[in-house]
Amino acid sequence: MTDRALYVAMTGASASLRAQASVSHNLANTDTVGFQATMSGTVAAPIDGEGHRTRVNAGFQNLGVSGARGHIMTTGNPLDVALHADRWLAVQATDGTTAYTRAGNLQVTPNGLLTTRSGLPVLGPDGAPVAIPPNDSMSIASDGTISVVPQGQPAATIATAGTIGVFQATQSQLVRGDDGLFRPAPDVQPALATGASMTPGALEGSNVEATTALVSMIELSRHFEMQVRVLQTSDENARSANSLLSSR
Repeated sequence: MTDRALYVAMTGASASLRAQASVSHNLANTDTVGFQATMSGTVAAPIDGEGHRTRVNAGFQNLGVSGARGHIMTTGNPLDVALHADRWLAVQATDGTTAYTRAGNLQVTPNGLLTTRSGLPVLGPDGAPVAIPPNDSMSIASDGTISVVPQGQPAATIATAGTIGVFQATQSQLVRGDDGLFRPAPDVQPALATGASMTPGALEGSNVEATTALVSMIELSRHFEMQVRVLQTSDENARSANSLLSSR
């Protein structure tokens, strides 16, 4: 019985620590544009192999990413876009692959490349980086079409400079990587979105609920303390038993 209590408490404490790390990561991104909270939990983990088949420890499990939409903030910035539900911007990751994000705070580099705030090139429907020609003003339509007033031209002279690649996929069809970007799950290919897919001049905030996350941190901390107390009590009981046996 003692070893069972020890292992259950030990695995429970380990799972609680990993869950705390996940919640703390969410809390650190409450102000990150387009961030989606990681969902995690502690689950029963039956022990495989030889031994007692009734032994069940606790284990940490990543339950995916929350698909809830963050609050929409109106900024008036022509380079800001808030994506509609199940819509994703295609970007070029640092490893050269195509990835997806909901962070719509875009910028134009000095050489005219449209990128995310972190510097990742935004891709067009054809998979090529979007380049913006020199202009006096620009705007992004709800379908991702980019219009500009060419540099030195009258304000009424409007030209199409390109189109942002917006793709359609549900949350369950994508997997978030260690770099924070999403990629298709096996056998999934996001389709190119058509029609209105974004709200220009606005941003989608993080969908992390700070109050809920703080309450979760407190609960996990208490769980960890209880599990450590079980470890200490089990150790004290074992010492007492050994003392009694040695005194006989």
